[in-house]
Amino acid sequence: MSHAAVIASAQKKEDQLHETEARWFAVRTKAKSEKYVQVLLQKKHIVAYVPLQRLMKRYKKCTKMHEKPLINSYIFVKIIKPEYLRVIETENVAGFIKFDRAMIAIPENEIELMRRFTLETELEMEAIPGIMPDVGDQVEIKAGNLMGLKGRVMEFKGKRRLLVELETVGYSLLITIDAHFLNKVGRL
Repeated sequence: MSHAAVIASAQKKEDQLHETEARWFAVRTKAKSEKYVQVLLQKKHIVAYVPLQRLMKRYKKCTKMHEKPLINSYIFVKIIKPEYLRVIETENVAGFIKFDRAMIAIPENEIELMRRFTLETELEMEAIPGIMPDVGDQVEIKAGNLMGLKGRVMEFKGKRRLLVELETVGYSLLITIDAHFLNKVGRL
């Protein structure tokens, strides 16, 4: 489903915030405060998740491991309707991500996909706002932590990149991966 289709379906729906069933929602934070907001929400007993990726930073005299949010200024919360106000009132929270004023729940499988992409893998990644157009071959990863994952391939400067769409979140993940780890499964 394209980003436009997600927005169109959101326009037809009411908020998906439920009274008793906890669902995942995306929350925008002030710049560089994702981890801080996560700690504040956890103190309020609200399930909060910030997808982090591990990066090696090289300095003149040493190399250090560094954690950085996959999507800047985003945190994900699993809440029920009565917890909405407690999230909004949290310091450095800018608001919930909405599509045409409707809060759309993020499927559990997309949250799990982000978990697989971040701390469990050492692939180079970049979150890209919006949903990328359909370009290139459809592929499936045949080895490693992301085995079985399907996406679209794009070529940049001799490298192949696998694109995985997270439509509800409104972001795509661009991963650098060697071509020999991919099986072609079709053409778009």
